[in-house]
Amino acid sequence: MSLAARDATHSNIFKAMKDITFEQTISHQCGVTMNDSVEARAIAEFMGQKPGVTITYQPALIRIDGDGKLIFKMDAIGEYLGREMSAETFEVNTSTHYGRMVRVDDNTVILFGNMDEMFEYIE
Repeated sequence: MSLAARDATHSNIFKAMKDITFEQTISHQCGVTMNDSVEARAIAEFMGQKPGVTITYQPALIRIDGDGKLIFKMDAIGEYLGREMSAETFEVNTSTHYGRMVRVDDNTVILFGNMDEMFEYIE
């Protein structure tokens, strides 16, 4: 990862306990935690260009978080990476996710923060 890319992502989803307010509300956030790898760094840099996406780098992990929906297009990520990216490679690099994950086809993986939006993909 370039130093410029790492320095440009000072935002962080984690808060100190003193800054957390507990509420009885539903979160519409979604995201993935990826093992730090060449592919994960390319995915994070690419997704970090999208509005509303927060990238958090940790020593061995990269988190990609969004509000509402995250759409991962393998062809666009592969173009950014400089080689083919498959949904299988994406899934191998993903150690965990939150939200509802739908693999629409071989090119598209979508994470939904709102369960109602996900229902249109259930047959």
